[in-house]
Amino acid sequence: MATSPNEYLQSNREQFLDGLKDLLRIPSISTLPENKPDIRRTAESIANELQEMGMRGVEIIDGKPGRNPLIYAEWLEAPGKPTLLLYGHYDVQPPDPLDEWTSPPFEPTIRGNDIFARGSSDDKGQTYILLKAVECFLRTEGRLPVNVKFLIEGEEEVGGEHIEEYVALSPERLKADAAVVCDTEMFAPGLPTLTTGLRGLVYVELEARGASHDLHSGVYGGAAPNPMQALAEIIARLKGPDGKIRIPNFYEDVSKPTRKELEAWKRLPFKEKAFLKKEVGSSALTGEKNYSVLERLWARPTFEVHGIRGGFVGEGAKTVIPAVGTAKISMRLVPEMNPKKVLRQFTTAVKKLTPKGIKTTARVISTAPASVVSTDSPYIAAAAEAMEKVFKKKTVYMRSGGSIPIVGLFLKHLKIPSIMMGFGLPDDNLHAPNEKFHLPNFYGGIEAVIRYFELLGK
Repeated sequence: MATSPNEYLQSNREQFLDGLKDLLRIPSISTLPENKPDIRRTAESIANELQEMGMRGVEIIDGKPGRNPLIYAEWLEAPGKPTLLLYGHYDVQPPDPLDEWTSPPFEPTIRGNDIFARGSSDDKGQTYILLKAVECFLRTEGRLPVNVKFLIEGEEEVGGEHIEEYVALSPERLKADAAVVCDTEMFAPGLPTLTTGLRGLVYVELEARGASHDLHSGVYGGAAPNPMQALAEIIARLKGPDGKIRIPNFYEDVSKPTRKELEAWKRLPFKEKAFLKKEVGSSALTGEKNYSVLERLWARPTFEVHGIRGGFVGEGAKTVIPAVGTAKISMRLVPEMNPKKVLRQFTTAVKKLTPKGIKTTARVISTAPASVVSTDSPYIAAAAEAMEKVFKKKTVYMRSGGSIPIVGLFLKHLKIPSIMMGFGLPDDNLHAPNEKFHLPNFYGGIEAVIRYFELLGK
């Protein structure tokens, strides 16, 4: 019989893997209404596990009609010890295109040392690490060395409105010393990594409207305004071929990384040619030429177009001037940039660039501020030590070019830093076919969180 949390982990590896497989089999796709029952089933499954392992106050929080449920649980029986807020999300992206999957996306399949399934790395597998680390203590010692609160959501992939409202309204219930977020990655296989910074986000849908209805291009072409042409002109003038964003005053609040950070990034095992070939797969990298690739990825703002639709896009020919066209555009932000201010700058610039006869409207899809955690934080230092002990290498620090809105919300409403202990890998195919999670990182992640709790408990 296991007498310590780590012994319990080693003797229950197969059971933990089976539990993860069960979770991955549920298609908890938050973007599709037809998967609402699967969302509920996943939330209930996680809540049941939390209840069975001995967590207190387990609750499924539904919120407004149509919202996906949150899961809350707590164990607060370590007086005088730190309190950690453990965050994860159980919703996943759609698996399309299905014909590119080697094995079905919701039938977890192990090939080599990886488990392939939608949500395996983002974020069911990493959320499950937190659950199992807590279970290892409660099933052996009957207690934890620190206080913990779980807050797990089901809308991360669709904007997270429910958790945003809940965090804003529940600062007392969620009060903690730090949050632990397992939703990031290691810089390279076997290299323990803490993410200390995230870019923020402003995501909009830009609509351009011309005539009151679609028009025949032979009859009206040359006189009628074309929304698709207008979108192309506006977008081309908002970002130049040199990678510079041409929105007036866009860069005025951009803060630079510290010299210490830049020096640390130079020591990372990063090869530009390998990055281009293995991860990007294009003929060349683009962007601002006066900055390194890692700076462009982590510490510079971006302007990207994700899709343009309108008019006729089917097979064959249809000579139509569309009445309306839309473009989906995101801007990634770095520390000190304010999403509201950036949105105002964007809409002002678009208005000035809108051609005659066209009306433009920007609809906000989501926003989030950038965030940076100091490496001097004792919660960061303990996490680094825990990961070093497990993975036998010195922990490195990196930023992420992506956005995790909850990190900004925890900082804004709870005034706590988020410790981003990530166990994914750069080639995990997040949001793409054949998503995977490296099983040595799954088990190593559980052990690292166990050690993290022990270090903070001292």
